[in-house]
Order: sequence, then C-alpha cells, then structure tokens
Amino acid sequence: MYQPGILERRRHSVKPWVIALITTAIVLALAIIIGLLVYFLEYDQTTHYYQASLQIPSIDYNPDFSVEHSKSRTDLKQKINNEINKIFQRSSLKHHYIKSHVVNFRSNNHGLKADILLKFKSTSKNANNIKRQADEIVHKNLKSTESFLKIDTSLPYLREVNGAQAEHFLNSCCGLGMEYPPTERIARGQVAEPAAWPWQASLQVDGGHFCGASLISEAWLLTAAHCFDSHKNPKLWMASFGTTLRSPLIRRKVQSIIIHENYAAHKHEDDIAVVKLSAPVLFSENVHRVCLPDAAFEVPPKSKVFVTGWGALRASGPFPNTLRQVEVEVIPNDVCNQVHVYGGAVSSGMICAGFLSGKRDACEGDSGGPLVIAQDRNIWYIIGIVSWGIGCGKENKPGLYTKVTHYRDWIKSKTDI
Repeated sequence: MYQPGILERRRHSVKPWVIALITTAIVLALAIIIGLLVYFLEYDQTTHYYQASLQIPSIDYNPDFSVEHSKSRTDLKQKINNEINKIFQRSSLKHHYIKSHVVNFRSNNHGLKADILLKFKSTSKNANNIKRQADEIVHKNLKSTESFLKIDTSLPYLREVNGAQAEHFLNSCCGLGMEYPPTERIARGQVAEPAAWPWQASLQVDGGHFCGASLISEAWLLTAAHCFDSHKNPKLWMASFGTTLRSPLIRRKVQSIIIHENYAAHKHEDDIAVVKLSAPVLFSENVHRVCLPDAAFEVPPKSKVFVTGWGALRASGPFPNTLRQVEVEVIPNDVCNQVHVYGGAVSSGMICAGFLSGKRDACEGDSGGPLVIAQDRNIWYIIGIVSWGIGCGKENKPGLYTKVTHYRDWIKSKTDI
C-alpha cells in the first residue's frame, strides 16, 4: 500500500541541481582529460633536426650540382628527397617524420656526397628514442642494394643540429617567397604577407625608415646609392628585417657602405650601393636572400614584376608600418624615352616599369628597394633597384630602376657574390 509513496519519495530524493552538478563535473573531467591528451599528442611536440652524410657512388660530381637552382641540382635534390621520404613514410616513424632537405653536394673519391637535414616532431622526452630509431632505419634501408644512396662511412651517424641553425640551412636557397601568380589581384598595392618578400630590409637613420634594401647573402644588402647622399657614415645606419617597421624580426648595425665609384648625386646613372652588416643574419622562413641574376639574364617587355617597400602611399604622404607590394609591368626603354615620357633620360643601366596610365608605382621611401621577377619554380630574382621617377603613379611617368644585370660584375667585385 505504501510502496508507491516510498518510490515517489525516493524518486525525488536526488535534487535536480545535484544531477546538474554531477553532469557538469563529469563533462569538465572529460574536457580536462581530452585537453591533456591533445596537449601531449599535439602541443607538447618539439621539432628535432638531424644531419646525415650520404654517398651516391653511381653519380660522378658535376659542377652544375653547385649552381643554385640549376636543373641538374634541382632534379637530383628531388630524387634524394623522394628516396628519403619513401624510407620514412613506410617506417615506424612515419607519424614523426616531417621532411628531408639536401643542404649541399660534395665531390668524393667514390662518387658524390650529399649532406642532408632530417626534420622530425615528437614529445621532448621521446627525442633520444626518435634519433636512435631514425639512425637504425637509415642504416637498414641504405644497406639495401635497392637504394642508390649509401651511408657515408666517414660520418656514419645522424648528428643533432640546433634549431636556429637547421632553419638557416632549410632556408638557405635564394628567392623562396610569394607563390606566383598571387591569389588576389593587386591594385595600387596591398599589404604583404609575412613570408612573401623575406629579403626586404629597411635602412634606418635615428630609428626612422629612410630607404629599402634587399638581402643578397647572410651579410650583404643591395640598395641605391642616392640613399646615402645625406648620411654616408655607416655608424648612423641600422637595418631591420620583417614586414613591420615597428617590432621588426631582426635588427643589425651597418659595418660598411660601398657606393658605385661613378655615382654622382646630381645625376641618376650608377645609382647602386652595397651595404655590409655588422653581423650575419640566420636565415629563416621570414628572413632570407633573393636570387641575383647572371649578367646575361633577360627580362622581356611587358613582364609582370613586383616592387615592395614601406614608401608613402601617395606623394608626400606618411610611411606605412607594414610592408606593401605592387605588381607593375616592364616597359621598353625606347617607350620611356619618348618626349612625352622621360625624353631620353632613361639609360641602358636602367629599367622602366609601371604603366603609362599611372596609378601603380613606387613612391618616396621605396628607394633602394627591390624590383623582382618570378622564374621557374617560383624562384624570385632581383632585376631592379628603386631609383627615381617624377611623382608617384603619375600618367606617363612610370618608375625608373637601376638595372641589376648591368651592374652584376660590379656587385661580384665588391661582395664576391
């Protein structure tokens, strides 16, 4: 008779707020457990780099292997990387292995040697185990007759490499920047992505941006001679790298400034200079060098090229804090030498680029910065240095740039690059 009443009382003996509290606690505990698992599986992963030396007995050394971006070098690097990728992607380390990178090639009595860099990710406490397994996998697979790669017996083991130094090796190739063609159309310039133009530098006096420049090696910048008309003392100058003027990625003092011997402030010819940094920079994804073209490098008229800098967005306007880019077009010198354009002032040592209709152009503060073109495999070459022009984006007044190929031998004589 009383059973229903007792059951009813029991049903209400656990208050709703208690159930809610218990449910919340369970959900919170599960969230913490999942969070810890995600952290240890994903965020507690550190990057580890190992260097290895390999022999390639089936291939003789070819001088082209030392020529950056040569077809022989690029094809062989790809072949080696494909082989290493195949080895690790079918191994027990396939979830830890990221990539391999060929650092350089060397001549050897038994054929060719290649120094490579291997990149892995793992939890910090598992690093030693990863290195041991990687060593075993490399030795096991390269002893096989199937692989064209062999272990270099003079340096038989993987050697750990400091992270910053490894990134320097990984980004040692010149001209790695924005993928071309860009995904968005550029009109009158737009803000540059962080790793799009990693060779761009700002030359500064008293902490203020004065001119642009381009990194052509760990220690040398290429820029315009007219940037130093007022301030020739290297001690007054500082170079910064990164897309923003304030909060730069790297800063370096200037050790020396070399201006072309024939440059004169009252004329536009020979407007070129090289700047040596007080200490070399370590390359990274966001800071590395542009490619220098050979003297015979040709740029056809109407080629699409980019100019970058922190220059004013309009004549006499303020300088932006963030690097900007604009796509322009190479114009034949004879067109720019027409009476209504520059009336014969454009010499063989200059490149004319922009549009006769105006609008897109370099401007004040862009001086010394790069004019670049993308070649095969999206490798960027510097073909011009922002030099002079009349106004900014004016009709029939495109920009004039120092022609880098015209001064290639001069650059080599001063920098050995």
